[in-house]
Amino acid sequence: MFGLLPAQLPLLYDSGRKWFTIFCCVVLGPINCFVEAPFGRFTPSENSIFKSDIFVFDGIKSWIVMELVSPICFFYAFLNAPLSTGAPRPFSLGNPQSLLVGAYLVHYLNRALVSPLRTPSRSKAHIIVPLAAIAFNTFNGSLLGAFLSSPSAPPPSALARSSFWIGMALWAAGFAGNVIHDEILLNIRRHAKSKGKAKEAGTTSPGEHYAIPHGLLYRYISYPNYFCEWVEWLGFAIAADPRMMYAIASGSWSLPTWSTLVRGPPSAFLPLLSPPWLFLISEIILMYPRAHRGHLWYLNKFGDSYPKERKIVIPFLL
Repeated sequence: MFGLLPAQLPLLYDSGRKWFTIFCCVVLGPINCFVEAPFGRFTPSENSIFKSDIFVFDGIKSWIVMELVSPICFFYAFLNAPLSTGAPRPFSLGNPQSLLVGAYLVHYLNRALVSPLRTPSRSKAHIIVPLAAIAFNTFNGSLLGAFLSSPSAPPPSALARSSFWIGMALWAAGFAGNVIHDEILLNIRRHAKSKGKAKEAGTTSPGEHYAIPHGLLYRYISYPNYFCEWVEWLGFAIAADPRMMYAIASGSWSLPTWSTLVRGPPSAFLPLLSPPWLFLISEIILMYPRAHRGHLWYLNKFGDSYPKERKIVIPFLL
């Protein structure tokens, strides 16, 4: 794999895990707090620093391309099993490994193909968005695939653990919630298109229509699709690697010093922060700033019509 010797692959894996964590938490996270990612309702306007027609692409096509990168990298790493020693663990339907791979595949089948192909329209995106997403998905997909094909992946005996089934139940509930709440947004676009409202005055970008979503968790938060996706990947992480959950619950997990994190060997970098947990943490860090700005956008656009009791992304709390 990658033309490296077997002894070098664990170092590549740990280095990728370390610097992917640092980059998401220290670079991308703060940037997202101050810069609006130029897509969706924040598609570049005439006065935006990102405005340039040659760098703005079709929203649906760019979304499909950038999201397909993750499953491609995942399966490449999974099939090559770079962290396995000796004969790879047999893969069969019905074991914990196959259930987790199936959950991952179902999510990205919907995210990369089903959802965008069912979307009536999607705002254009600046090239910086798909490029950043491709970089993120390359690392994330590769790390997850390497982990789930490694000796650290759940063994067959994990089927007897309550934590595995609790995690899979959370994944299923989160996935269903994500799809259902996305459907509410799609119905707004479908209704606007059928009524010929897609180009009415006051929309954020030509060809798009925005309205106040209602129903289910939209009663409590502005971004239930984000919340449900976090629940989904929390469940996935619990099922795939419950060690982090046990350490947090027992109070035995603590952050080392910044110097140790950066200067220490990659193999010693937060050993319990496996790729499933890293994916969850990076999603929260990268998605919350956009949810916060989107919530403010709703309040500014709809004024007193927007329900003031709605929180941003976690019901009753945040």
